[in-house]
Amino acid sequence: MKFAVISKGDAISNECMYKIRTYLTDFRFTYDEDEPNIVISVGGDGTLLYAFHRYRSRLEQTAFVGVHTGHLGFYADWVPDEIEKLVIAIAKTPYQVVEYPLLEVTIRYVGGGREAKYLALNECTVKSVSGTLVMDVEIRGDLFETFRGDGLCISTPSGSTAYNKALGGAILHPSLEAIQVAEMASINNRVFRTIGSPLILPAHHTCMLKPVNDVDFQITIDHLSLLHKDVKSIQCRVADEKIRFARFRPFPFWKRVRESFIQ
Repeated sequence: MKFAVISKGDAISNECMYKIRTYLTDFRFTYDEDEPNIVISVGGDGTLLYAFHRYRSRLEQTAFVGVHTGHLGFYADWVPDEIEKLVIAIAKTPYQVVEYPLLEVTIRYVGGGREAKYLALNECTVKSVSGTLVMDVEIRGDLFETFRGDGLCISTPSGSTAYNKALGGAILHPSLEAIQVAEMASINNRVFRTIGSPLILPAHHTCMLKPVNDVDFQITIDHLSLLHKDVKSIQCRVADEKIRFARFRPFPFWKRVRESFIQ
């Protein structure tokens, strides 16, 4: 089996990375950064997001494992004290594959002929470059509302505990094939009105965002933030692809939520 290890880069994460690489090599696993079967992320959720985007072209062939060396690792099942136990599990135990849905974002531009397509593990956010974001929100091809406010956040179920949660969105179990649309400081008065609540859309529903006036937007895909000019529309849907996690022991989702935010 081929593996790769991605480190956050701090001293503790690098030490864990070297241990994992040495131990698995001793078990005659092959270190291969180009075509790994397992990618072990050592750091925090940001490190796993980086690993996901690095290997997004081979999601069907690669499973991810998280080791968290910080305070909060929502995607991580293991801690540094368990490195030897993790290595033995990888070397000796058939693992269970758990798949989580992803968000597909397609950005089309004025004039046609080109588009940009992205996959997000956590979320996509859309904000105006300056001033209020004004965007028509279409669901399944029908106009739902004209949003006015600071921005919109479209998240996956596994990403529902990230920025979406801070915006007052619901926490979704990652087994649900859905995306969630949450508002950032919407304008609601006698003239302008939005739904004011997060929307949860199933896999067969597509959300389309269409600019009303401005065509330049600051759009984030997980940790990647880019300025997109001359935007005609932003299409969001549940992606056909999924991320695969290698599980060597049970770690129920709601236990993960409780330990991350309550305990």
